[in-house]
This record gives sequence, C-alpha cells and structure tokens, in this order.
Amino acid sequence: MAKNSSSINKGKKVNGETSTPAAMNQTNEDNRFDSILLGPTRSSNESPDVLSYCAEDGEASERDNNKKYHRHTPHQIRELESFFKKCAHPDENTRAELGKRLNMDGRQVKFWFQNKRTQLKTHVGRHENFLYKQENDKLRMENFALKEAMRNRICNSCGGPAVLDETRFEDHALKIENFRLREEPCQIQSLAEKFLGREALSMATSFSSVPPESSLERAVGKMGLNSPGTIDGAASLVIPSLGGVSGALNLNPPAVPTIGTASMSSGGAMHVARALMALQELVQMAQTTDPLWFNTPDGEELLNCGEYLRLFPSDDIKPGGFVMEAARATGFVMIDSLSLVEAFMDVSRWADMFQCMVARATSVDMMFNGMGGNIDSLKLVNAEFQVLSPLVPNHHVQFLCCSKKQADGVWVVVDLSTNVGGISDGKLPFPNCRKLPSGIIVEDLANGLSKVTWVEHVAYDDRAVHNLYQPLVSSGMAFGAQRRCECFTVLMSSTCPENENRELTTDGWKSMIRMGDRMVYSFCTGVSASTVHKWEEANVGNAGEDVRALMRRSTDVPGEPSGVVLCAATSTWMPIPGRKLFDFLRDKELRNQWDLLSTGESVEQMVHIPRGDDPGNSISLLLAESANSAENNLLIFQESWTDGSGSMVAYARVDLQTMNLVMSGGESASMALLLSGFAIHPDCLPDSELCKNSKWKGKEIMSIGDGERGACLLTTAFQILVSNVPLEKLHVDSVNVMKTLILCTIQKIKEAFGC
Repeated sequence: MAKNSSSINKGKKVNGETSTPAAMNQTNEDNRFDSILLGPTRSSNESPDVLSYCAEDGEASERDNNKKYHRHTPHQIRELESFFKKCAHPDENTRAELGKRLNMDGRQVKFWFQNKRTQLKTHVGRHENFLYKQENDKLRMENFALKEAMRNRICNSCGGPAVLDETRFEDHALKIENFRLREEPCQIQSLAEKFLGREALSMATSFSSVPPESSLERAVGKMGLNSPGTIDGAASLVIPSLGGVSGALNLNPPAVPTIGTASMSSGGAMHVARALMALQELVQMAQTTDPLWFNTPDGEELLNCGEYLRLFPSDDIKPGGFVMEAARATGFVMIDSLSLVEAFMDVSRWADMFQCMVARATSVDMMFNGMGGNIDSLKLVNAEFQVLSPLVPNHHVQFLCCSKKQADGVWVVVDLSTNVGGISDGKLPFPNCRKLPSGIIVEDLANGLSKVTWVEHVAYDDRAVHNLYQPLVSSGMAFGAQRRCECFTVLMSSTCPENENRELTTDGWKSMIRMGDRMVYSFCTGVSASTVHKWEEANVGNAGEDVRALMRRSTDVPGEPSGVVLCAATSTWMPIPGRKLFDFLRDKELRNQWDLLSTGESVEQMVHIPRGDDPGNSISLLLAESANSAENNLLIFQESWTDGSGSMVAYARVDLQTMNLVMSGGESASMALLLSGFAIHPDCLPDSELCKNSKWKGKEIMSIGDGERGACLLTTAFQILVSNVPLEKLHVDSVNVMKTLILCTIQKIKEAFGC
C-alpha cells in the first residue's frame, strides 16, 4: 500500500504527460461509466480504483484534519461492482454480509454504494445533456435555414426571386385558408357522391345459374362475420357472377381524404363515413342469426348483447346507467320498395304513420341529397318516441337518417345517433336515449309484395321506467322492431276502404278520416305528456301515485278548447287477454257497462268507416240515446286501432251541428275536442309470472275462447275542460273528480269481467 501511495504522490506519465492522482481517478471513472452505459468492453481486472474515505477507529476524533485515505483492493472493487450490477440498493443485512466476505467495514460498503450511485447519476445526466445540446443545435440550424429560405424566396418554375416580399406571411396563410374553405364544399360533395353514388356499390350485371334465395341475398350476398370487430376490418360481400367467378363488394367506406381537421369535424364528411359504417353494421345484424340473435318463447328475436360487443367492440356505446336493448322483426307489405322508402324518408309523415309511437319528428338539416329527391340522402332528425302510458318516459333522440339503394329492388335505411361513435360535438340535446345502428332493409318480392326487415337497437336510461313496463320495453314491443314492424305492416298493407255509408259523400268520408287522425294524435300526445303540447303538472290536491294529473292553458289555438284543460291518466295490470279487453271496450252494445256518460242508455252506431283488414281498425260515430226525452242525445266520435303490439280506443263527445258540417265535407281542424280513451299493451310475462307480486295473486287468469291465457297493461286517460278562462286557478275538487272518474271506470271494467 505504501508503494502504491508513493507512486500516486509522484505521479504517472500517461501518453507522455504527467498525470496527477485526481486526473487519473477522473479518467478512470469516466471509462468505467462508459462501460456501464455502453456495455463491458474490458475485463473487471482493468477497472479503476475507487477511493473510499473512512476515518480510523480510536483516534479519528482527535485527527479530523489528518484523515487517512484507504484504497480498496482490486478484488474488493470487482466484487462490489459485480454486486452493484445486480442490486444498487442493498439493505443493511446484505451490506454486512458483503463487508464480512470482503473484509470491509459496513460503513465502507454503505459509502461505496452511495458514491457509486451518485457518480452514475452524474454521468448519465451529463450524457443526456450532451444529447439535448446536439438536438438543440440541430433545431437551431434548421430554424436558421428556414429563415434564410423565407428571406430569399425562389420561384420553383423559373428559379428567380419570388414576388412575395411585400406580402406578410400571415396574409399568405389567410389566403391559403380561404382557398381551402372554398374548396371544402366541392370536396364534401365529391366524397358524398363517391360514398352514396350508385357506382360505389355497383352490382354485377349477371349472376350464376344458381342464384341466391332472394333479391336481398343477391344484393349483399351471404355475409359472414370474419372476425371480431369486422366493422373496421376488411369484411366483404361475395357476389356470384358468370362462370363461377366471385366478385367482392366491399361495404367498408374508403379512407376519407384529408380535407382539414376543422372541416372534418364540422362538415358532413365524417357523418357520411359514420353513416356508411352504420349501414354495414345494420346489414350484418339483419343477415346474421345465432348466436347474435336468440328467439323468445313468443317468437320474438332479441339481441345477444355479449355477442354484439364481441363482434362490434366500441367504448362509446352507452354511458353509465344505460341499458342496451335490440330486437329484430320481419314483415310483408303490399307496396314496392321505392314507394315505401320514399314514405319513410319523409320525416314530416312519421307522426301520421306511427301516431301511437312518434309524438314529434322534424328534419333539422339535409346534409346530402341525391338525384332522386329524398332517396340516397343523409339528413339530421330530431324525434320524440312515446309509449301510451304515464309510467314510461318518452325517448328524445337526435340521429342521422341515411337511405341507400343496394341493388335493384333492395333498399337500406339506417339511423344512428349523433352522439355515438365519436361524431358528437360534446353537447347532448337528448341525453336519455341513444340510437345505435338501426333501420330497415326492404326488398321487392313477386306480385308487388315487399319484405321488410326491421332492426331497432337503442341504449336508454331505464331507471325512470316503471317496473310494470320494463318487460314490455325490453321485449321490443314498446319502442322496438316488433312494435314498428307490426304497425308498419298494418298501415302499408291495409287497402283503402270504400265508402260504405250512403249518407256520406266522398268529401265527408275523407273529412271524418282526417278528424280521426287528429283525434288519435291528440290523445296519444296527451297520454304520454309529449312536448307537442305544453303540459304542466297539476300540483294541487292529492291525485295519488297511481294517477298522473296534467294541465294545459290554451288561448285561441285551432282545434283546442280555450281555457284550462285537465288531463289525468293511469296504468294498471289486468288479468284479461288484451284482445278480449279491446273487443269489450269498442263494442257499442257493452258500452253502458263502463262508460259513465252512457250508463243506462242504448247506443246506436250511426256511421262506420273501416280502416284496415282487421275489423277492430275502424272509425265510428255513436249515438247514445237518452232515456229522458228532456235531455239531448249524446254523439260520440270514436276510433279504434289494433295490431300485434297493442290496441287503442279513443273517443270524444261532439255536437250535432259540427258533425253535420264534417259529414258534408267541411274541415274539422277547427273543432275543439276533449279526448278520452284506453291503450292496451301486452304485459310480456309468461303465465308463471302473471300473478306474481300482484293483488290478483292466486286468482284465475282469464282466457279467450280458444283457451289461450293472458293478461295485459291497461292505460286509461280522460280530459275535461275545467274553466273557459285560461288564467283561472286550478281547484283541488277538479283533480279529485278526475281521479274518481278514472278509478270508477277501471272498477266497472273489472266488475264486467268478474275480476
């Protein structure tokens, strides 16, 4: 050790120069750190010494200024460095064991590891600073080169100086932006034509000798799900052609050209791309069977949500608290596909076609319109869907509606909410419901018949739906495909009834039909408390939880009485088959058993207008003759409607003078009507659950003539004019009278069936 110390004190010559001990230590440390960072390039025997400062025991406190320096042996250094590579932070027991093995004090081992970590951190930081400095120098040179290029502009065509010296750079950027904005409409139009034009989805002109089963299969082929998440993959449809050669029809939208971030977020290009992706998903859902769809005992098709999420993964399907429901149904209508799609794309007709389902529908924006009017179009729609019950809140949805011709005689209409799939602007105008890819596929069949496949897929907040109606809503019979397809089939397949009443002129017959449509629409929007009418809660009295009371103040509104109108509605479970209850309520011979206005009086049918193939779909004018000759006879205008999803009976009291005007062809829009009636829905429960947790538990469920058992949900609603003064205060007695009227009517119905 003394010899080593003397050699250090005298210094050594390195590369011909005298090196001090400090310089030698620094050089050796740098070499060792380079070995750690860049990998070992020399053996451990060549590792430099590391000085460890340690005061000797005993007289260390008396010789603070004369500390001795001890150099570790090469063997100790090799062992310490080898252990440091394995563990840079040994605990106290490990340090003691290591010191004992190397004949070192525990404090020496501790300080060696501390110094080693500090030196390594310093060297790494110095190396990073060097890299940052190089990158900074590179950026400075690039910045300098760009500034020089801006100062010395050169024309790319002639090589001479560019004439931009007098124009500011900001002005030039604004000109470029203005040019891009002027080109944006043309780019979006071209993109939409490319996506929605007929050439994008052109069909093969001829087919093989073994054609598919239907025109829909000829258009889109036997579609298979290649793998999970094929919505963004390369799924294609195989179309047979001559000679057995298969042509592929790719339904995935091509990559959207880059036209600027701002235009993509605010223009229609992203909406077009999303609509095409939704169209592809709808076609897949309509074509696929098990395991994506499963059949219920009632023959309905419901979605397997787990399988759907596997096939179409997405993080933006539904927010917290929402449930996802989907149903699929198929129907046949006597109308060609083009006429049907034209009617469906006319949003203003939805409330007339689906009066019991659609309270309001408006077209907000026409984003794209093809050559065929509304056909091959993309529009933004606001709609309010309703169920005729105060126990189910309305669904308010804003969605894209896109129609696309797939092939001759095959059309697809798809709906998709604007807040699904990353196309929302962050503002949710209707937060209680989202419309996932839904819609219809229409294909022409023989003899003017069309096949309609309807898929309705929504995510909604079910916390506001009463437990009594949750099975109905989840089954698709309230808002879903089964309800829409049933209504659509009855509406489109019904032949125009002939005028069977000789006392009615053709104009009078049409006027009564228009009056019936207006009455049903007003009744439905009143029961569901739609935003079409400005209903307010009647916060007076105690209507109870089973009856909802609403009021509306109207002044000089055509078709509505001026004053305060009170509307009360309630829903209850009935152990009676829905069809049996419907026939009972519309039967004029049995009306005096439940109608308080015609009790004890005979009812005669003056006019009958059929509105479909089912005898329950009709308009009637009833005369309730009074037993007392001093009293005036009562005229009742009534319309009844039924399909596979439910039934409805709506009626209103009318005066003789007004009805004479209507029957002679006069306009009925100015006639003030106060609507009352019933809505009947299936309870969608199996027989084993019919009486569960109900006050009819243990009683026999009524059956119809063929032995079929069943029950239904009955909604009863009445409207009365409380006062002719719109600003008059609503009294408690009026609410109590309405509640008594509803409950007494329901009780009379139960008594008639022996419930």
